[in-house]
Amino acid sequence: MFTGLVEEVGRVSSLQEGEMLRLSISAERVTEDTHAGDSISVNGACLTVGEADKGTVTFFAMPETLRRTALGTLVEGSPVNLERAMASGARFGGHIVQGHVDGVGEVLGVRPEGEAEIWEFGAPEAVLRYSVEKGSICVDGISLTVVSVGDRSFTVSILPQTRANTNLDGLRVGNMVNLEADVIGKYVERLLEPRTVKENFLRGA
Repeated sequence: MFTGLVEEVGRVSSLQEGEMLRLSISAERVTEDTHAGDSISVNGACLTVGEADKGTVTFFAMPETLRRTALGTLVEGSPVNLERAMASGARFGGHIVQGHVDGVGEVLGVRPEGEAEIWEFGAPEAVLRYSVEKGSICVDGISLTVVSVGDRSFTVSILPQTRANTNLDGLRVGNMVNLEADVIGKYVERLLEPRTVKENFLRGA
């Protein structure tokens, strides 16, 4: 489990295609106490560490992972948001993030609002159905608060500190991002399903 608080922005140092994508990332902080088998959120996608050395961590991304995320758009030098799995007893500053990407979104626009910025992201229905104003959403591994939700997009407000310490500083309109909806909404929907079916049956619907 993760919190959506980015620990470090790493850089893709190499990409090797094969049956699985071998993805190596240069980083400092997250490699201090990382070993093979550990979980790290890479732009919001939970990946298992394959190899870990001082200053470099390597992952092997399966074809299914590449189909369901924007990791396939990375190139050498791309900045990536990194967060190690949450430690027991650690401070919880974001929201519950599983690292299970629900859909790929697109940067549609950025406009200033005072010292902050309003970012608009296009998103699939699988994400928007769980998005609510003032609720939480994860964008490329960043825990953010939803400002508004439309039919095909949502907006968030970005502080200068957030932009400067994440990969947002390098994103442009048209770039793709990984999106994860708040898991609480998914559980609520699932818990209500049997009751709704039963009520419809009793009403003869």
